[in-house]
Amino acid sequence: TSPGMTPRAARPPGARSVCRVLARRALGFYARDAGVALRQSLGLLRSIACQESTKFKNVWTTHSASPIAYERGRIYLDNYQCCISSIAQEPRILYQKPKCSKSEKIEDALLLECPLGEMLPDPSDYKPSLIVLTVQNWLLRLSADSGEILEKIYLAGSCCKFRYLSWDTPQEVMVVKSAQNKLPAAARQAGIQQSVLFYLAVFRVLPLSFIGMLEINKKIFGNSVTDVAVSNGILIVMYSMGLVRLYNFQAICEQFTEQPFDLGHEFNWNGQVGVVGKYPFGLPCNIKITDAPPLLFEASSLENAFQVGGYPWHYIITPNKKKNKGVFHVCSLKDNTLAKNGIQDMKCCSLEPDWIYFHPDMSGRIIHVGPNLIKVLKFKEVKTNTDQMEVVEDFTIAANRENCVNDAVTVTASGRVVKKRFNLLDDDPEQETFKIVDYEDELDLLSAVAVTQIGADGRAHLDFHCNEHGILLKSIPLLESWDVTYSHEVYFDKDLVLHIEQKPNRRFSCYVYQMVCDAAKDDECSSHEKTERTFCTKEGRIFSYN
Repeated sequence: TSPGMTPRAARPPGARSVCRVLARRALGFYARDAGVALRQSLGLLRSIACQESTKFKNVWTTHSASPIAYERGRIYLDNYQCCISSIAQEPRILYQKPKCSKSEKIEDALLLECPLGEMLPDPSDYKPSLIVLTVQNWLLRLSADSGEILEKIYLAGSCCKFRYLSWDTPQEVMVVKSAQNKLPAAARQAGIQQSVLFYLAVFRVLPLSFIGMLEINKKIFGNSVTDVAVSNGILIVMYSMGLVRLYNFQAICEQFTEQPFDLGHEFNWNGQVGVVGKYPFGLPCNIKITDAPPLLFEASSLENAFQVGGYPWHYIITPNKKKNKGVFHVCSLKDNTLAKNGIQDMKCCSLEPDWIYFHPDMSGRIIHVGPNLIKVLKFKEVKTNTDQMEVVEDFTIAANRENCVNDAVTVTASGRVVKKRFNLLDDDPEQETFKIVDYEDELDLLSAVAVTQIGADGRAHLDFHCNEHGILLKSIPLLESWDVTYSHEVYFDKDLVLHIEQKPNRRFSCYVYQMVCDAAKDDECSSHEKTERTFCTKEGRIFSYN
């Protein structure tokens, strides 16, 4: 102790520092809060999923003549008219609605989940719901468990056709985008001009509230606009020559909103009197952009491919020439300088190009996927220049091609020398090739689908890798044959693996795998041999399961 100060009493054994506890609470650390319990539970689930005795069993399969969609444990068929739980070991239909007419067809859908820590006006808001957009410009909020209509909003008349739903901020701000307005050929020949290219309607969700609707007009943004999007508060405008321009969407709303409107309230707008969001008036176009908004950033990239991420902020583009397809430049968003080792080129010779994106785990890393190699890259500060970042390899995952022989010259049994006229492509079906790479955020696992096809029989397996180091933790064989010429989607969602396949002539199949820990069933889960399956019919739909 310092001179003149009273000695402090000794702290009892096991006593904790109150200041330290308060400091940890300020940072969000609570010993018994729900977040800690959830993280512990997910850590336990990850350990169980990756242990050797755990298998994933194909519990049931169904087929459809219309696209199949999956969202958070729910499988949607028949244009979202049928919803099946993927959690039960036998197919359990949550709801089956009557077949809808063409005028009621659903164009797009988003799953809406309850926000945490907020008081909501209606009890139904606390349960998951599905936002769907119909061909007749109706925006509906449906109960995810029953299909009951909870809210209806009419967007607009025949002046535009809304087709797409997306998130500006996930589970907070939603954007409804129209198809591009195009005049009929006869109108164009008559010299009629069409200045409005797209419409965007923006909403806050739960409770659903209208922010505004705006036009993307070529008089403001130019004649060559091909597409537009809103993401993370940024208005992204794409042009036919590969140019991408970014604008501050919040600033646009604040500057150009002429009048705010509330859903369900009467309005008088441009001589029209009606109710906001009700038929036949719909929504007013209350955000009128009269001048070109301030440009935040622009870049030119092949096929408008442009991504932002990393820490500090960087962006990825492909130089805007066809010869550069498959070459990616990683540049600083601050000053557009190329990062050290920022040119990423796998130099692969394949029918399908490699692809690159920022890792969705918010680590700032980059995932670069080629036919036989997955590279996870990270940023590292350059020692001689603290303002520049270097792209370095964190880890790589290679396809299993140990038995692949591609010699240019072979010798037959009789001693004759045979020279090949061509080399195999890097994504030749007879070699193991990566087709899908995804990230399971709740279990912190990197998943990869690798496929080998010899003749008509293709085999695929789903591998789980440690997201931190890339170590292979588990491999799951997919029992159904995999044709590389078909379209495939694979979802890994905690204890569930789901494979959706699109065959020719609009034939769709859905294969559901669930985690089982019974060692006695190991052979049944992993064998490719055909086993006897049970068929059942539920509400007119045929399912097959083991």
